Amino acid sequence: MTEVNSALGHHFTDLAQQREANTLGMWAFLATEVLFFGGLFAAYLVYRSAYPEVFAAGSEHLKMALGAINTGVLLTSSLTVALAVHAATQRARNRLLLFMALTVVLGLLFLGIKGFEYYQEYQENLVPTINFTWEGNNASQAMLFFVLYFFMTLLHALHMIIGISVLLVMIFWAWRGWYEEDDMPVERFGLYWHFVDIVWVFLFPLLYLIGR
Repeated sequence: MTEVNSALGHHFTDLAQQREANTLGMWAFLATEVLFFGGLFAAYLVYRSAYPEVFAAGSEHLKMALGAINTGVLLTSSLTVALAVHAATQRARNRLLLFMALTVVLGLLFLGIKGFEYYQEYQENLVPTINFTWEGNNASQAMLFFVLYFFMTLLHALHMIIGISVLLVMIFWAWRGWYEEDDMPVERFGLYWHFVDIVWVFLFPLLYLIGR
């Protein structure tokens, strides 16, 4: 009797075909995300070109130190995710759990720092439609900068929250030993997390550094 691998889907002939199909599906999903964020970046660059001085002035109100710290936090989380993927391929469950947990901690740290930054911006009356106040000319153009800033960073934070939520479920599965036969879900999650980190790598200079 032929032994059936429990990690193999019934509609695939072997694990190699399944891995290739799943990886292609994840890349297709990430391609749609690239198009979505690419559109936002393009809109931002168009308005930045139209109102360079006002956008630079708006950027100077952002907390560059906190943004830089968060950049370091996310780059470190990319490392822990890569180590988690490697641990999954080695079937090292303890190391997999460790690096997954570290990634969750780093993700929550990022969100905590970003939340504190949002609170400071609220205190400074920089939140559009809630308490926005701009001293000087071109208030509507300055508000446009902060609308784009909050929309893009909140959207990125939403992707972080989704990633952390998925990772918490995956930690439970890893604890149950579900990835001892199939490491593909961990690898696919790694692609998603790296994408979210790359988005921030673009957001940080676009938003925080243009006025400096």
